[in-house]
Amino acid sequence: MTEPSTSPKTRPRVLSVSINDLRTLRAAFMPFLKNAGLFVPTHNEYGMGDEVFLVVKLLGEEQYALAATVVWMTPTGAQSSRTKGVGVHFKGPDGAKLKERIEELVAGSGQQASATHTF
Repeated sequence: MTEPSTSPKTRPRVLSVSINDLRTLRAAFMPFLKNAGLFVPTHNEYGMGDEVFLVVKLLGEEQYALAATVVWMTPTGAQSSRTKGVGVHFKGPDGAKLKERIEELVAGSGQQASATHTF
């Protein structure tokens, strides 16, 4: 028989990213997730399913803070010299607002699709 865990639930870790141009935003955006998400370069270690508090600064002006879940990991030494980091899935109404804003920015940029940090 296994003893139930009595450790207190830890608070989500803060993960922040500043995206200063549309090319970087397009490469980080993960529209294929149900609520969308972003790839965040980081040297910190995370596990699949980790809850994080995501702080995003878009194009040097808008800032968003929201709950997110780690759903993608690119380790050090990944193929094609991909950047180490994690992909996070947006949660809640704040996630929906960020998804909508990113879609507006990406759609309005008129640039061709290019390589991303994930697919």
